[in-house]
Amino acid sequence: MKIIDLTQEYEPLYYVCLEDWSEEMKEAGDHKQRWMKKMQEKGLRVKLALSDDGTVCGMAEYLPVEYSFADGKDLYFMNCIWVHGHKQGIGDKRRQGYGKALLKAAEEDAKALGAKGMAAHGLKMPVWIPAKFFMKQGYEPVDKDGISLLLFKPFSKDAEKPKFVRQVKTPEKQKNPGKVTITFLLNGYCPGRSIVFERAKKAAASFGDKVVFEVVDTSDLQVYREWGLHNELFIEDEKITFGPPLPAKKIEKLIAKKLKKL
Repeated sequence: MKIIDLTQEYEPLYYVCLEDWSEEMKEAGDHKQRWMKKMQEKGLRVKLALSDDGTVCGMAEYLPVEYSFADGKDLYFMNCIWVHGHKQGIGDKRRQGYGKALLKAAEEDAKALGAKGMAAHGLKMPVWIPAKFFMKQGYEPVDKDGISLLLFKPFSKDAEKPKFVRQVKTPEKQKNPGKVTITFLLNGYCPGRSIVFERAKKAAASFGDKVVFEVVDTSDLQVYREWGLHNELFIEDEKITFGPPLPAKKIEKLIAKKLKKL
């Protein structure tokens, strides 16, 4: 295999998380692209894993910790590390060493950039970005938030442990009397979240002037710190928790339920 830095040739594939076969990914819009262009000047780094025949099988996306959802100092944060695991497209490429190679390359790059350590987030369950993957590579859990763990590997003895950023602010309840207010905190880095954003916007519009749709741009660091949240959907003051992208019909039902309570 070969690990390379992201080039212009592969950017369209990167924007859809290697899932160019997915019809659902087309719903994500250009949010990932606009986020990347903005974050490149902030220190965003992206590496790709190529097979012997040149097929892109995995990607790693990392950036200075202050632009992540963790608090830390002089660290880089692994925003996303992903090896294609679907039957569609190029097929399942997991368990072939791509993830380990990507992580090692990212760590070496972060060290060269002067970072004192690498932080990452992972789930307790063996699904998307499992925490155990990082723990097997020498990371230790240093914080938790629900089923998410914050993992950390120091590169120097004076590296300080990071911690998760916690929610600071919640949308105002009944901000628009007689109407339901949808608030979406959008960062743009995750196509899955962008899909939900686009679906929520369309769902809100289907109710006409009964629903107000508000967008909060959390790619702005000051705005993000004000809220303590990156990508979230709120219906009034209720945060709607989701893993895989919520279907449009589900969002419509949630809005309709709130409207009945007015």
